[in-house]
Amino acid sequence: MSSNSVVMLGATGAVGQQVVKTLINMPLTRLTLLGRRELEGVTGHSVTQHLVDIHNPTSYQDFLIGHKTAICTLGVGQPSKMSKSDFLKIDKDAVLKFATACKQAGIRHFELLSSVGANSSSFSFYLRTKGELEDGLRALNFELLSLFHPSMILTPTNRYGLSQQITLITWPLLSPMFIGALSKFRGINVDELGAAIAKNIITNKQGEEILEWEQFTVQ
Repeated sequence: MSSNSVVMLGATGAVGQQVVKTLINMPLTRLTLLGRRELEGVTGHSVTQHLVDIHNPTSYQDFLIGHKTAICTLGVGQPSKMSKSDFLKIDKDAVLKFATACKQAGIRHFELLSSVGANSSSFSFYLRTKGELEDGLRALNFELLSLFHPSMILTPTNRYGLSQQITLITWPLLSPMFIGALSKFRGINVDELGAAIAKNIITNKQGEEILEWEQFTVQ
């Protein structure tokens, strides 16, 4: 197993693309991208891509062997646009299947793009789902579990219509008001978040870590 080999699920999303952008400029021996479609424009001798069924671990389990770190940025961009059951299949079930397969393959470090406020006891369906997922990951006992808890992720373009446009305009103005313990609710630029996730593979930590706004911005 190489100490700087990474397998990733969810590379075609907004955050995932930024993670890959940073990873391909790092001295990796191997970067394996798994997904329902390929990420265009990614080149490098260490990069391979495989089209897989995210709901069926047998379609990708052989590609996990020999990696030290797994990164998962898989998720639904607009949860309100789909049923709760379909949301669960992607944001919780598919991720847990991936993580379980990673653990069985001997992967030591698992990184997850989650959300600020994730808690299995939350009244919010979205945050409760994220919390249940995190509890499931904890039960797998990775040597290191890194849980990234961003608040509002700020992208350079509006991808989801009027509501996101309002958010992209107002959140940067509101963010400075979140100080002290509330700083975790500040917005984070998608490129900063992606870089923080990528650079976090270089660590000797063990156990569990929850990373919030302050950790993203000091990477």
